[in-house]
Amino acid sequence: MPVKVVTDSTSDLAPSVAAELGITVVPLNVHFGDQTYRDGIDIGADEFFERLISTDSLPKTSQPSVGDFLKVYEEVGSGSDGIVSIHIPAKLSGTYNSAINAAKEYQGSPVEVIDTGTVSIGLGLCSIIAARVAQAGGSLQEVADAARSAAQRMHVFFYLETLHYLEKGGRIGKAQAFLGSLLHIRPVLFCRDGEVHPLDKARTRAKAMARVVKAVSDLGDIEEAGVMHTTAPEDAEALAQEIRGIGGNDLNIIMGRIGPVVGTYAGPGTVGTAVLVR
Repeated sequence: MPVKVVTDSTSDLAPSVAAELGITVVPLNVHFGDQTYRDGIDIGADEFFERLISTDSLPKTSQPSVGDFLKVYEEVGSGSDGIVSIHIPAKLSGTYNSAINAAKEYQGSPVEVIDTGTVSIGLGLCSIIAARVAQAGGSLQEVADAARSAAQRMHVFFYLETLHYLEKGGRIGKAQAFLGSLLHIRPVLFCRDGEVHPLDKARTRAKAMARVVKAVSDLGDIEEAGVMHTTAPEDAEALAQEIRGIGGNDLNIIMGRIGPVVGTYAGPGTVGTAVLVR
């Protein structure tokens, strides 16, 4: 039986893409006060960002429980040759540790749990690549190796409207260096080894996008890419066109909408890309 691929909702995969490739998505949670919502199930991106913009207090997030993962493993693992569970970095969330502990408790087929070191559509692309190998009849080791290889070759760049949400949410990482900079700058950041790092800062969104495009052009041969945004679809389309200009018209680009959990820290106006190099 085929190997099953599991990821979490910080992959920001469109439900249609996950369904087509047989990827099971385990939701993280978003908390507005005493109300808890499962990411992408009880609350979607549109409703979330409307509430985020209008509220004075930042929502909280939490990882799925060990029991949540164990339930999924029991559901998808029956009769399979194994499960590859692909996740947001342990440095950014307790999700990976929940998956590890669930894998230890699970009594069925073997489970490989992978910390990708990346997030959003970068994590989504790792899951997609693994799922393609699984659908082609790949073994547990081949599917896991595909996910790990993609994670090692993945580069994620993004720009924010403000560092406010990243700072208040405690996920600012080494981008802390940008705090105290001039007002009205757009921070340009990248994600590596599970942490957010500063790349540059720009005074306009156009210049911020141009800096991301330059970073992508400096990478060399692009195999595949993804583009994501929180509330800026036109900017995301423009960035996709720029990246296609670098990688060629036949370059496959997955478009993704940043969901509630990642959006809690990215905030409105964020645009970014995940690029897989050969």
